[in-house]
Amino acid sequence: SSVLQINKEDVTALQCKVVCLIQNGNFKEALSVINTHTKVLTNDVIAFEKAYCEYRLNRIENALKTIQSASQQTDKLKELYGQVLYRLERYDDCLTAYRDLIRNSQDEYEEERKTNLSAVVAAQSTWEKVMPEDLGLRESTYELCYNSACALIGQGKLNEAMKKLQKAEELCRQSLSEDSDVTEEDIEAELAIIHGQMAYIMQLQGRTEDALQLYNQIIKLKPTDVGLLAVIANNIITINKDQNVFDSKKKVKLTNAEGVEHKLSKKQLQAIEFNKALLAMYTNQADQCHKLSASLQSQSPEHLLPVLIQAAQLCREKQHARAVALLQDFADQHPANAAEIKLTMAQLKIAQGSVTKACMILRSIEELQHKPGMVSALVTMYSHEEDIDSAIEVFTQAIQWYQQFQASQTREANPKSPVHLSLIREAVNFKLKHGRKKEAISDLEELWKQNPKDVHTLAQLISAYSLVDPEKAKVLSKHLPSSDTMSLKVDVDALENSHGATYVRKKAGKLTGDNQQKEQGQGDVKKKKKKKKGKLPKNYDPKVTPDPERWLPMRERSYYRGRKKGKKKDQVGKGTQGSTTAGSSELDASRTASSPPTSPRPGSAAAVSATSNVIPPRHQKPAGAPATKKKQQQKKKKGAKGGW
Repeated sequence: SSVLQINKEDVTALQCKVVCLIQNGNFKEALSVINTHTKVLTNDVIAFEKAYCEYRLNRIENALKTIQSASQQTDKLKELYGQVLYRLERYDDCLTAYRDLIRNSQDEYEEERKTNLSAVVAAQSTWEKVMPEDLGLRESTYELCYNSACALIGQGKLNEAMKKLQKAEELCRQSLSEDSDVTEEDIEAELAIIHGQMAYIMQLQGRTEDALQLYNQIIKLKPTDVGLLAVIANNIITINKDQNVFDSKKKVKLTNAEGVEHKLSKKQLQAIEFNKALLAMYTNQADQCHKLSASLQSQSPEHLLPVLIQAAQLCREKQHARAVALLQDFADQHPANAAEIKLTMAQLKIAQGSVTKACMILRSIEELQHKPGMVSALVTMYSHEEDIDSAIEVFTQAIQWYQQFQASQTREANPKSPVHLSLIREAVNFKLKHGRKKEAISDLEELWKQNPKDVHTLAQLISAYSLVDPEKAKVLSKHLPSSDTMSLKVDVDALENSHGATYVRKKAGKLTGDNQQKEQGQGDVKKKKKKKKGKLPKNYDPKVTPDPERWLPMRERSYYRGRKKGKKKDQVGKGTQGSTTAGSSELDASRTASSPPTSPRPGSAAAVSATSNVIPPRHQKPAGAPATKKKQQQKKKKGAKGGW
């Protein structure tokens, strides 16, 4: 500073000041010094420092211009150029730059350059779906292992990627544990990004509970990487969907942290914005949802998701007509993406009950008209509406498309493709089912003429004629090959000794044997099932003759004389309605319990009398066992406190 007080334009002093400011992290102030003294600090003199400050201040486009305007491309500028290209997502140029650096440099930073090169390959695989080439890099560090795993995820090789991440975790622990100053918390913080990628693989594999648990563990560590936190929060929101929206609203705050936009790729940021719009829809924030989706559509006019989100929100508001109109406008403006939009429109029409209109929309998708799935869907829908003519027309158009396609492929006569034949056969079956037998027979005859050796078509034609003209069916059946010519190369012994054949043979043998024995009059040879011995009463005495009336209800037995004396329950008569069971003397409360019972009145039901002393065997007690008395539970009534 003392030198600059003497000479404010001293180049060396200004360069030293800029470097010191950069070392202290004062990038704005350093850039201000450079821009203030542009006459002295020209781009040739201080290009690297200026570009580096712009790079650290996230002015990536300016940094690129500064590097490209430098007259001499030093190694430092080339290193920075690779970083700038990576941030701009120009991966092809970045890959070329790093390859050139690795080829022409030999110093202690070679491992870092290889790591950056592998990161570029992983980004290409993930975001551009480019098949990564084998760079021959030795995965000696956990960073290289991690980048290799990311490339495998981009290819969909999830199991291999998980193994790479586990290896990266092991290498990371080994590398950091060698430093005595590194604590376990520091190691866990460094492993957070590896664990986050593991959780992402679990989520892709459908193990959402495990993924959610690992995501929350990482959030509890409070990592300083705002990009990592934003990605994890976004992934949790996608797991929650329309459930647990309160947790999703908390997690979405992590995606709004300062500096997130500089840490993530454009596709990652776009995915986060899409999920914010969906979350607004799930939380019934209609205005917010429309606002976010409209903003996304203006940023990416050709993207499908914004318009689909808007249509979904309109459907939630019961505005189906507006939703269909919105989708139709998008399909008209962007014909390349019209197919998926029209499928959504058809689904909305079906939900409204307009099946015929849905069919019209589906048939307007030219690139899908001939697909078997589309043909099947249209035929099913037309059949539901009982529009058989339109269903047959769908079959006809699809068959004609395959005929034209086959004719355009070659001038020679080729056999029909399996899909083409399958469509013709399905059309024939459909016509037969719905009474269009003549049309079905005409199609089959045409098909058979083209290939007379086709036994399957001939059999189907005979089957169709049998419904209309049996005599013609008999004539055609003569064209069927004989059984001798249709012999197949089958190992009969192996077939008979197979498990299924053995079972059937045994079963058939049993049935045949039974029939023969019955025909010979040998009687019933079925094995008699062993009858289980009945359980005898505990008090059973073999010396006592069982009561012959033991199977009758007690009241119907000849020795029944009524209920036991001394029962406290009210005696209920068994006679006709209005009859009395006992005389007035029996109802007299003054009579004692020991009084002998009176004789029953004529015409009454069973009267109460002394019971018989004869007990049937099934009710006898074991010898010497005391007679049990029926216990009566007496409930004590609690009186009110304080007397009466």
